[in-house]
Amino acid sequence: MNPDQNQNQPQYSIDYLNQIAPASKKPGMDNKKFLLLAGGGILLAIIVGFLVLVSSSASGPKEKMETLAARMQTLKKIADTAQKNIKSSELRSTNSSLTIFLTNANRDVAAPLAANGVDVKKENKKITAAENGAKLTAKLEDARLNAVFDRTYAREMGYQLETVTVLMRDIYKNTKSKSLKEFLENTNANLQPITKKMENFNATNG
Repeated sequence: MNPDQNQNQPQYSIDYLNQIAPASKKPGMDNKKFLLLAGGGILLAIIVGFLVLVSSSASGPKEKMETLAARMQTLKKIADTAQKNIKSSELRSTNSSLTIFLTNANRDVAAPLAANGVDVKKENKKITAAENGAKLTAKLEDARLNAVFDRTYAREMGYQLETVTVLMRDIYKNTKSKSLKEFLENTNANLQPITKKMENFNATNG
């Protein structure tokens, strides 16, 4: 080999070679990115879960108490109106017991609800609109016009009273108020026999 050729070849410094060489990939970089993304996802899930929990708490026991009061008031009005349309003496007697029960319950619920921050005289427009009983009233009017009022009323009122029971049970599990628990226990005890009579009448005459 000609020694002159080696001398004529350009000489490159180590720094220049380092600059043009491809940057070596740092080990573990992908793992770090993955951990960051996973951590961000978990944090987002926690935040979303917290917001859902807060939202559900906001429409929790207090709103259910307001719903119970509004529903019982509406059922009292419907039961009063229904009395004159009922043909069966048995059902008329059961409905009479229901109106007395609802009169007492609507009176007795005020104090325990007030102790838990709910004023039954203060209208919650959202709940009042949802519990106005318009659909039930329309259904009962159709039943009256079609001469099937008694069995329709017994069936629908039996169902409505069951929803009251479920609502009271839910409130009972989520309150520590002694006065409210006592009201719910007494009210449920008085409600169950009436509910059964409504359901039995419908089963017999349906």
